[in-house]
Amino acid sequence: IMFHSTLALSLLLIAVSSNLAMAIKKEKRAPQTLSRGWGDEITWVQTYEEGLYQAKKSNKPLMVIHHLEDCQYCQALKKAFAENEEIQEMAQDNFIMLNLMHETTDKNLSPDGQYVPRIMFVDPSLTVRADITGRYSNRLYTYEPQDIPFLIENMKKALRLIQTEL
Repeated sequence: IMFHSTLALSLLLIAVSSNLAMAIKKEKRAPQTLSRGWGDEITWVQTYEEGLYQAKKSNKPLMVIHHLEDCQYCQALKKAFAENEEIQEMAQDNFIMLNLMHETTDKNLSPDGQYVPRIMFVDPSLTVRADITGRYSNRLYTYEPQDIPFLIENMKKALRLIQTEL
């Protein structure tokens, strides 16, 4: 009888400790902080320089999202962006992705001002595509949640322009 209870106890301890180990392992894999809520399945680069390097290397366009944490328009766009499967898939498969909460020194990324949210595309040839604009003439590179279909079209355009121009 003693043997059985010892065996049961050690099996119980093994079960508990392996569950604990799994819980700790899960804990360690922190959510991908670079996504900042724009899509955790997407691989994000950390800096504009890294983005340019990866774009050139992979021959994929770089998509730069300028946003701020306390901007309600950014939050609304982020939610729509993160919930859209087509965008998430295209972003992960066909683009180098960067979201920034500060301005870069590259003035080409703010051709009409430093407002947020602002989404711009950079070609693998490292040319900022000022010709891929949103729907608003006063803020050419801004998008609102209802503009998601338009943003998808612009993502496709960014991909198409590479193939035809390079």
